[in-house]
Amino acid sequence: MRFVWAVAAFVVAAVLIGAGIAQRTVFHGPSTQSAEIALTDDSPYTVIDGAVLNALPGTQTLKVEGDDGVFVAYGRTADVSAWLADQKYTAVAAGEENSIVSTVVEPEPTPSSTTTPDAATPDAATETDAAAETDAATDGSAPETTPTRSPVGSDLWLAEYSDPAAVVAPLQLPPTMSVLVASDGTNAAPASISITWDVSQSTPWSGPLILLGIIVLVGGVVLYVLAIRHARRSRGPRRKAPPPLLETQPIDVSIEAAEKGVITAGPTTRRSGRRKAVIAVPALVGAALLFTGCSADAWPQLAPTPTPSATAPIVDSDEQQAPAVTEGQARQILARISETVAQADEARDATLAGTRLTGAALAERATNYTLRGSIADYTALPAIPSEPTQIILPQAYDGWPRTVMAVVQNNASDATTSTIMMMTQADAWSEYKLSYLGNLGGSTEMPDLAPAYIGAAQVPPGSSFLLVAPDQLASAYADVLSNGDQSSFAGLFDEQSDLFSESVAADRQKRLDAFNTTATNTGTLEFSSAAGANAPLALATLESGAIVAVTVTETDTVKPANEDVVIKFEGNPTVQALTGVAESKSGVSTTFADQLFFYVPAQSSTEKVRLLGYSSNILEAKVL
Repeated sequence: MRFVWAVAAFVVAAVLIGAGIAQRTVFHGPSTQSAEIALTDDSPYTVIDGAVLNALPGTQTLKVEGDDGVFVAYGRTADVSAWLADQKYTAVAAGEENSIVSTVVEPEPTPSSTTTPDAATPDAATETDAAAETDAATDGSAPETTPTRSPVGSDLWLAEYSDPAAVVAPLQLPPTMSVLVASDGTNAAPASISITWDVSQSTPWSGPLILLGIIVLVGGVVLYVLAIRHARRSRGPRRKAPPPLLETQPIDVSIEAAEKGVITAGPTTRRSGRRKAVIAVPALVGAALLFTGCSADAWPQLAPTPTPSATAPIVDSDEQQAPAVTEGQARQILARISETVAQADEARDATLAGTRLTGAALAERATNYTLRGSIADYTALPAIPSEPTQIILPQAYDGWPRTVMAVVQNNASDATTSTIMMMTQADAWSEYKLSYLGNLGGSTEMPDLAPAYIGAAQVPPGSSFLLVAPDQLASAYADVLSNGDQSSFAGLFDEQSDLFSESVAADRQKRLDAFNTTATNTGTLEFSSAAGANAPLALATLESGAIVAVTVTETDTVKPANEDVVIKFEGNPTVQALTGVAESKSGVSTTFADQLFFYVPAQSSTEKVRLLGYSSNILEAKVL
């Protein structure tokens, strides 16, 4: 009976192990699933909505093939749509029952004014057109006719791929992002597009079945060994063994006996066979466990899936807008700005620099290029660092223009100084440009800022919630530079952090003393400060304050005391290079641009305005 139970255990074990292995092999479904995207139009752009990419769970692999080159990029759906607002493109969206639907989207016509300009005022039409252009530039709307353009290198894309023939891009995008497919922006977009998903084929009972089969198999082996042992013990009496041979009697084992199958005096093989059986069982068990133990989807997930607790959101999702850029996107933009400006610095090309700089940052660079072209040993402005980034603070805004603040350490091996920057993007078709640039000291204490994945609101120029409105900050500080402690605004600024005004006052006094010594009764030297022409940029902090970037211009004016005095520039090659003359009878003014970064606390705060960083460079010189 024991043999029957052993055989039954072997059969059950074979069925269990076979069923478990079959689930992992024969009955295991495909690991991937693909879908082709059929395009019926020759539009230069194709947009694949995030819902199509997330039609099935798992990692997405996008394959695009074309004869005119292949370009693939992805970004936020709102940004992709804004970039294509003036273009015809094919939109690929998810339909019913995971179907894929493609439609052609035509650009929306720009609304035109229905008001007829007065014939008596010839400038009315011009003013209307200028106003329309201004509105289009400010709200990001597209012009009426816009030629196709290349999507390569846009700052809106989180990542991009290109290849002359085919692009295979592994993706894992959320539904809020879309993929842009094009060739060069002029030819038709590639028509061969497919998406492949890595399908998860879990077999949660494969592991338990194989493990249970192994246990039954081991039990069958035990039953079989017990059955053999019981059979041996239950045998009847045996015949009496013959008497042992005498020691001197030789054992006759002939070759013929060996050939007839007579057992010789060698050891039996029963014990070694039993040892092999004992070794074979653990080997079989280990092989089966190895087959199932390396894959987590071969076992049931008994633990419940953790779910986030119902806590209050940090911000209201209906009111909070998305950050302008991600941290990775900001680093990519910084690298592009740094590379372009480095090329412009080397070639002294102000036009090239203008593709990535604007405002005072561009004006100072252009002046520096002029001076370096005229003065052989004139020092170039410091390069713009791009890494390592310490702070990324994008504006939380879905429209345009957009602002991003960044703090980058100047030297990876020396953390004593950092560079603070403000970058702006005018519209969806423009690149980010660096508009403000300054240096932070190693002891500068930054206010508490929102994380990059949330972003910060931009503070309006005339905000009354701050201690000083952003559009009044530059003029207030300029008055402090001109009048020092006698300024009515001196009490607004923190003296301990304001090292710049101290250095300006000391430098002015030093130059005035030297001028009075050499040009007594022959001329005058006057200093003045005023708010710069660039609009302020302000991003809110967590304490309801703001980081505000402004420009202030400092002007040094030298005038002769009378008509007989001539001011010569032989000892000042900088002024001579910028004015283009060697002397002047009327006088000369030299203007410096100061780019300043302040922390302005809230109106209700007891803190004062703190200077965070600054830079100052010569802007222009002209004969009066």
